[in-house]
Parts: sequence; structure tokens; C-alpha cells
Amino acid sequence: MASQVAETRSDLSQQDAVVVRFAGDSGDGMQLTGGQFTLSTALAGNDLATFPDFPAEIRAPQGTLFGVSAFQINFGAREVDTAGDAPDVLVAMNPAALKVNLPALKPGGLVIVDTGEFSKRNLDKAKYDVSPLEDDTLAKFDVLKLDISAMTVEAVKPFGLGNKDALRCKNMWTLGLALWMFDRERGPLQDWLRTKFKNKPDIADANIAALDAGHAYGETAELAGPLRQVHLDPVPTAPGLYRTVTGAEAVSLGLVAGARLLQLPMFFGGYPITPASAILHHLAKLKEFNVTTFQAEDEIAAICAAIGASYAGSLGVTSSSGPGIALKGEAMGLGIMTELPLVIVNSQRGGPSTGLPTKTEQSDLYQAVYGRNGDAPMPVIAARSPSDAFECAIEACRIAVEYMTPVMLLTDGYIANASEPWLVPDPESYESTPVAFLQEKNAKNAEGDDELLPYKRNAKGARPWIKPGTPGLMHRIGGIEKAVDTGHIDYSPDNHQAMTDARMNKIANIAVADQNVCVGEAGGKLAVVGWGSTYGPVHQAVTRSRKKDLDVSHIHVRNIWPMPANLGDLLKSYDHVLVPEMNTGQFKTLLRDQFLVDATPLTKTSGQPFAIAELEEAIGKYFDGIPDNEGGQVEVNDDQLPSPLGDDA
Repeated sequence: MASQVAETRSDLSQQDAVVVRFAGDSGDGMQLTGGQFTLSTALAGNDLATFPDFPAEIRAPQGTLFGVSAFQINFGAREVDTAGDAPDVLVAMNPAALKVNLPALKPGGLVIVDTGEFSKRNLDKAKYDVSPLEDDTLAKFDVLKLDISAMTVEAVKPFGLGNKDALRCKNMWTLGLALWMFDRERGPLQDWLRTKFKNKPDIADANIAALDAGHAYGETAELAGPLRQVHLDPVPTAPGLYRTVTGAEAVSLGLVAGARLLQLPMFFGGYPITPASAILHHLAKLKEFNVTTFQAEDEIAAICAAIGASYAGSLGVTSSSGPGIALKGEAMGLGIMTELPLVIVNSQRGGPSTGLPTKTEQSDLYQAVYGRNGDAPMPVIAARSPSDAFECAIEACRIAVEYMTPVMLLTDGYIANASEPWLVPDPESYESTPVAFLQEKNAKNAEGDDELLPYKRNAKGARPWIKPGTPGLMHRIGGIEKAVDTGHIDYSPDNHQAMTDARMNKIANIAVADQNVCVGEAGGKLAVVGWGSTYGPVHQAVTRSRKKDLDVSHIHVRNIWPMPANLGDLLKSYDHVLVPEMNTGQFKTLLRDQFLVDATPLTKTSGQPFAIAELEEAIGKYFDGIPDNEGGQVEVNDDQLPSPLGDDA
């Protein structure tokens, strides 16, 4: 056993990136463990990408399969774009965590298990008839069996904790072992524990003792032979200030930056919903930047309050996930009819209805583009990664104000919860564009007197923004159809036609950047077209396929609606278009609708992001003659996936 583990550690030492997954009961602190290991990895200078995977239950029964919480991190001495296909190391804190996560582990990977949790009761909860530690379940893996529970209780014994409180420290023991395995410093985490438990010094000291004990065990095990320490050099990076950032944090910071560049106060109205709630939590900490946050009693109140704030001269912002976005639908129409700026963030999750609250999906695209009553066009932008969400949020704020319209910003559960290193941009590199509110009447009547036309449009089709209470600029506003220019209520057929056309043309003519090719050439045999969080796995799959001399390119679309003006011609320069997305083919439909391209969908709705191997296999099938050019659909079935390829390149 020792020699097998030693071999595995030697193999890991030859890799330039490693994938580690921590898994345990939802009360075992796996997200905290993963988050702190991520912090230590960032401080070590490695590139990284993470994937927190939560159970949907608030507190599932302890030890059950549906209560398993996991945190995966891919880190290395080179650029990392995804959280990795298959873990090299799985840390399983109980039988349920082992059973749920073992199928993902790379063959020959290392399993570290807490044997103290493999009781008859816990094995029964995990639906094991025989302990997997005693049969051939783990035969194709290297296994390190440690009684982490017992060693943790022993480590914290001097602090007089009860058994229950002592066992709460075992995630720190596990983290200590992981820090040793990958040559990480303990100091920053010790400082963090002292700060976190500054009012409970005994708890802080106990957790630090557990952390140190796990680290010391690694040193001792190395001396005895079973383990080898793995060191990954820092990744070469451009100079600058870096920090780790989640998608929710990046969206929050981007919204604040966008409002500051416009020199506007920001009002955020939200209602708690997974996985969008984190945006409200982050913005509530940023009051010093003229940000007001409001937790409403429901989704409708949240968006209506944001619209009211925009009417009053603030930048109104709201956020939600699919079910909440549905509830906000009528108010979105109100924002479109009144032509007020509004930013709506949709952190997509699995659906329909309540669906998969803690799992990721891209199935709200139709809802974003088409999902309102009447002809109610709205710009839609999709972030591709946690750090990209910062730029997308700034862009959403700019478009909302420049064109006087609601804008929807799409992220998803993967982007919202995942983290990656972020080069903090120089604020001076952004152009400030202060808003000019209308201060005086803007037209002359037939008699030559000044008059107000609140819906008189500029060259971009946007109406003026008028603060209530501005002398002489009183005007009607609301959800009923308005007369051209004056804004008076007008139901006449010709007027409704004119106003419908004006609102549609305003959105259709929004200037967005031309579409580029991320990897490959403009024109060729195959284009893999992605949007949103598929960027990382598509980027890597196309890069790998091109190394096999396959004529394939990667196009990734940020501006979902309106689309880049050159996108149609670009897509038609390829023989075939493959569209991977975590839904049943929604973006494929948009591309066919807008450009009449025969795009083929590659669909996945398992609540998990795409693996690089899935996409690489689909690309390879095309060059083997599958699928044909008849527009047939390729589905990804998790039970029929190709063998994992391991770390991403």
C-alpha cells in the first residue's frame, strides 16, 4: 500500500496541474475547507479554478447521499481555465461522500478517507452492504485510510471541547494535511482563524491545533514513506495586484464600478434566492460607494423598487435566478415601456420551477431574450467566467443608461460560486461618462414656445432621463402605451405601431463589438460556438483538438442580444457549427433564427458543467463523420461519457 501511494505522489509531482476534491457531509465544512485551500493556493501564486457543489437541502440528514457537499479545485503552474474533468485526489469524509464522488475520480487517483466515519450506521445511510474499504471497490485507486476523527479529537483534547465540538475541527485537520501535501503556508490560515474566532479564543486555538496536527501528520507520513510532498511553481503572470474572486463578487464590484463611472448612486433591490443571494450579501458591504441595498418581501417588490429608484435618478439594479426572473417579468415590461435604465442579473440554475436550486444550467436564455408579454426587446449580455463578470456588469450599466433600457446580465451557478485569480484593473483605464439629466424643455411648439417632449429620441433612439421634481419638466409615466414624443396616453393603432418599432429599433441598433475568434481561424471546417460558462471547457477542448491537426475553431459570444453584426457572416464561413450549452439547445435556436445557419446542439442538463473530455469527443466524432450535416442533435448522457482525460491543459 505504501509503495502504491508513493507511486501516486511521484506521478503528481510530474504534473504541472492537480485537481483535488474535498467531499463530506454538508455540516463538515467542505466549502470552508475548499475556500481556505483556494486562498492558500492563490497566495502561492498558482493559477486556479474552483467548483463548489452544494446539496439543495438546507440541512440534509447527516451521512446521507443527498446531503453530500463537495468543493473541487484545479490549480497549477500554468494557465487553468476549468475546475478540471477528473480529480487526482479525493478527500472523502464519510461513506456517502465516497460513494457520490468516487465515479469522478481519475483511475489510479488517490483517495483519502476518514475511517472513523465508516460505521455500520453511516454505511447503511450510504447504501453500502459491505464497507468499500474491505472489498474491491477501491481496487483501481490508491487509498490512504486515516482515522481523521480520532486524530482530531486527540489534537484538540487540551482545549476541553466536547466530542461534538472537537469533531467540528476535523475539516481543519484535513486542511492541514492538504497544505502539507501541496507545500502551502499555514500562517495566513492561522491568522484567519484567530480573526474569525477572536471572541472565542479557545475555539480558534483548537482549530489551529487541528490544522497543525494534520500538517504534522503529513511530515511524519513522508518520513515513513506513504506520502510525498508535491510542489507546484507559481504560474508566470503579468505584474499587478491579484486577488481571488467569485462570480457573485465580480458582478457586485462591476455594478459598483459601472455606477461610479456614470457618477450615479446605485440602488439594489433583491430577494433571497439561490444562487443569486450572494450579490445582495456583497453589495450590502459596499455602502461607502453610495450603494443602497434593499431586501424586499418578494421578487416583484424588489424589481419595482429598483425601477422606482431609476425614475428618481439612481441606477436601479435587481437580481434573481430563473423562478424569480419569471416573477419579475411584468415589471421588466414596465421598465421597457417607461424606458428607464435597469440592470437585471440572472444567476441561472437548473429548472423548471424550483428545479435544481444549487446546480448550474443555462436554460434561461429563451426567458432572457423572449420571456415577456408583448414585444418587449431587451439587451442580454452573458459573462464567460467569474472575472469576466466584472467587465460584463460595467457594460450592462453603460448600455442601460446610454440607451435608457433594462439590460439582463446572465451568469449561472457555476460562475456565481466558482472562483479564480483576478488581475485587479487600473481604475484609470476606464472612461468616466457622467449622466446628463434633462434640465430644461427640449423642443419648441408651433407657436415657438418651449415645450417638453419626454419621449423625444436622440440619435441612438434613447429618450431623455428626467429627475422628478425638475422645474417645468413634469410628465406622465407608467405602463400604458404612450404617444410619440409627448408621452401622453395614446391607444391609436398608428401610434402603437410607431412606438413598438421605436423600442425595437433602439435595441436592435445598440452598437456592440464585432465577434472575434478565440482559438483558430476565421473560416474552416468546424466552429464550436459557446456562450456563458462553457468558455473554459470549450477553449481547452478546441485547443487540444487543434494539436491533433483538426480544423476546428472556438467562437464565444458575449452579446447575446443584439448579436454582433459580423456574427452571421463569420458562422457561414465554416462548414459546420457545433453549439455546446447546458440546456436543450436554446442558443442554437437563436443562431438558426437570426442567421439561418445549420447549427448542431450539444446538450447537457445534468446540473454539472461540461467536462473537456465530453467536448473533445464530440469534436472528434464530427471529424470521424458523426454527426452528419442534417442538423441532428448530439446529447451528452452522463452514463455514457468518455473516459476522463484528467487535468485540463
